[in-house]
Amino acid sequence: MRTIDKLLDPKIKLAPVLVKRAATLTLDFDARRKSRLAATLDDGEEVALVLPRGTVLRDGDVLVAQDGGLVRVIAAAEAVLMVRARDVLTLTRAAYHLGNRHTPVEVGADYLKLEYDPVLADMLKRVGALVEQVSAPFQPESGAYGGGHKHGHDETFAEDYALAQQVFGEHHGHDHEHEHGEAHDHSHEHSHDHSDCDASCGHDHSKKHAHR
Repeated sequence: MRTIDKLLDPKIKLAPVLVKRAATLTLDFDARRKSRLAATLDDGEEVALVLPRGTVLRDGDVLVAQDGGLVRVIAAAEAVLMVRARDVLTLTRAAYHLGNRHTPVEVGADYLKLEYDPVLADMLKRVGALVEQVSAPFQPESGAYGGGHKHGHDETFAEDYALAQQVFGEHHGHDHEHEHGEAHDHSHEHSHDHSDCDASCGHDHSKKHAHR
């Protein structure tokens, strides 16, 4: 069984003929976010997927097996909810409520797409969105704070990712020194009552303990 252990950097441009000749691996979103996976290529070959933890594969990614062979990833069609609205405000409200639930969402110019969930479908309809269950590939947004797999597929990715990293650094890049002037001086003096203990106890009863 071949092991696939490398994701080719999307910045590396391969000759179209090499990509066309590469074996293909069709996976749904749930499988594409697993870094360890026993999978079957579209030609029937069984392979072991061993990628760095946190990797999320996207449609068109090219993987490299240990023997140097190339494998192109295809996002499988799956049951999803296609969400549209008659006005921008309603679609924005739908996105807001999905964000509150930390739901993976694919964002388009005039639609939202998410994995099929009847409860979420009902919620979205209640805010006025138009919801349809369809079968289509699902490619949600990457994590907003630098998590997940980095890609340059989208035109605005570089700007979006740079902004996300800046925000992350501002909130988490400090050394966690208390910013509000709190010294948190936890000085305590403890006087221990050793009335039933004599010198043989080994305690020096003249000491005060200062904890900082």
